[in-house]
Amino acid sequence: MTKAALGFCLLSLLLAEEARAADLYEEAASARPTADTDLVIELGVGGRLMPEYAGAKDYQFSPYPIVSVDYLSLPGLFSFGSIDPQRGGFSIGPSFEFIDKRNAADYDELQGLRDVDATYEAGVKLGYEWDAAEVYGEFRYAFGGADGFVGDVGANLVARPSQEWQLKAGPTLSFASGKYMNTLFGVSDSESIATGGRLDAYDADGGFRSAGVAASARYEFRPTWFLNADASWNRFIGDAEDSPIVKTGDENQYTVGLGISKRFSLDLF
Repeated sequence: MTKAALGFCLLSLLLAEEARAADLYEEAASARPTADTDLVIELGVGGRLMPEYAGAKDYQFSPYPIVSVDYLSLPGLFSFGSIDPQRGGFSIGPSFEFIDKRNAADYDELQGLRDVDATYEAGVKLGYEWDAAEVYGEFRYAFGGADGFVGDVGANLVARPSQEWQLKAGPTLSFASGKYMNTLFGVSDSESIATGGRLDAYDADGGFRSAGVAASARYEFRPTWFLNADASWNRFIGDAEDSPIVKTGDENQYTVGLGISKRFSLDLF
């Protein structure tokens, strides 16, 4: 290859990269919220490796939704959050969880227990971020297999090493009502007999369920498009820890998740 041809190739590559950078800049500018923006919402989907049931030793893959409301303004009424999510402030959004059906016959350690149908949890997540930290709480109502109230509270240190990266890590604490806890962790007298005495009869009361730590990372690989990764470790405490179901399984529970999401900025009014 001649020097002229090599120079032409390098010039072409530089021009192509400059054009690509210009396109990304225009895309980012067009996607950026404006003063007319009334709603900033993020939607996506992911998958998570998690225990097969509460207290299980084995793990399964389960899908999960990504939904968050970063900013909402109702003219003349109120507004919360920030048009720029990196500025922090108050945030609110929906909170969902899904617990798959527990078929006792599928697990040797649960033989004799009743089955628990799939459980659906829906509620709200509240958070407040300032400087390099945040606090949050999630409160949900569960129905289906296990009924009752359940929730999580936690705090995170927040780091943004670049415009594209956001890192979070901190402690978490979960709790649940008595009916919910007893469905997942309790063993009735008849069930104890059906297990041949392997599992003692046990009534689980409401209260704190687990404590642990969670971490997450997100990368904006294109304007308003994000890769999301998270991991957590939780250890059962209180009546959940003392459950015969947990004692035959594992009191330490781990999750690892990966997902993709997109942020939308909408002018509603």
